Amino acid sequence: MLSGKTILLGVSGSIAAYKIANLASMLVKAHADVHVIMTRNACQFITPVTFETLTGNKCIVDTFDRNFEFNVGHVSLAAKADVFMVAPATANVIGKMAAGIADDMLTTTILACKAPKVIAPAMNTNMWENQIVQDNISKLKAYGYDIMMPAEGRLACGDTGRGKLPSEELLMQRILFHTACPHDMAGLRVLITAGPTREHIDPVRFITNRSTGKMGYAIAKMACLRGANVVLVSGPVGLRPFDGVTVVDVVSADDMHRETVARSADADIIVMCSAVADYTPACYSEQKIKKNDGDMNIPLTRTTDILAELGQNKKPGQTLVGFSMETANLIANSTAKLEKKHADMICANSISEEGTGFAADTNRVSIITRDGVEQLPLCSKDQTAALILDKIMRNRP
Repeated sequence: MLSGKTILLGVSGSIAAYKIANLASMLVKAHADVHVIMTRNACQFITPVTFETLTGNKCIVDTFDRNFEFNVGHVSLAAKADVFMVAPATANVIGKMAAGIADDMLTTTILACKAPKVIAPAMNTNMWENQIVQDNISKLKAYGYDIMMPAEGRLACGDTGRGKLPSEELLMQRILFHTACPHDMAGLRVLITAGPTREHIDPVRFITNRSTGKMGYAIAKMACLRGANVVLVSGPVGLRPFDGVTVVDVVSADDMHRETVARSADADIIVMCSAVADYTPACYSEQKIKKNDGDMNIPLTRTTDILAELGQNKKPGQTLVGFSMETANLIANSTAKLEKKHADMICANSISEEGTGFAADTNRVSIITRDGVEQLPLCSKDQTAALILDKIMRNRP
């Protein structure tokens, strides 16, 4: 995703500076060109040699370093950058950036940089809550800087509270947001459902399905990377959502129906990727469950067809996408669903094909619209999600 991208990392004097070595490594593995600029105080916590070894680029500390390959270092690096992240950002460097002070290589370069700028503060809780720091944060927000909220937890000083540097995974996700994809979906509101539902028979047992939510979470991630405002209604899964995706957790089919319908009116694009049970137990009392020769005969009642309801109530300009998983007659059955559910698109894949379906990291999807069928190649679910979103954007009214 980051091939051909130049990432500047500004590291200031905090114990959390050690985390940026892992971030730099993650960025290099994603094929980014990574340059690190350190304050002199940062060198007390981690050495420039560490970053030079990881990135293959000279780590800059001294503004007047004559061994630097560019004639005017801070201007050249600033011009190359696709994003500039300062992490960890101390109260001191935040104050200097907010005041426009440029007295070292880091602050000089960021003042000359027109690329998106991400600030990840890390400091003692009392310092973070100090009104002066908060005023400086507000100034940077007003100037267009992207401020990441510090995490809560036990700090290096022994205190507990907000002030921890966000995890390297979250820092990476924020860089991806600013660099990985054009924001062609900016301003669009996307509602996605993902994962299974659980229908309780009694307080211990429940009926569910094999859905892991991977495809829905991939679509949510890729839509977020393209600038969309994403709400993900998720059944019980073991996945972490991409940073910036708003998650609404649900359990039952009734929960999924209620939360999806409630948010559908405001959505420009709806993608129903969840595996919702067609039937739920008609009773939840264990005493009412009939047992025949050791097998449970559970009375069932049919659930609401959420996709069909959304199709019948689709607003003008809204795009409705459903998913279809079949073991046979994939295209015919999915095409029938397109018409029956009043959807704009059905993404169909066979659960019996190797490398597709539940739990797999890859997928092969046939995109069915009223204009015909487009067969996507077998690829990762992130790549599949990107291709599905491409098709949605091409077909939007």
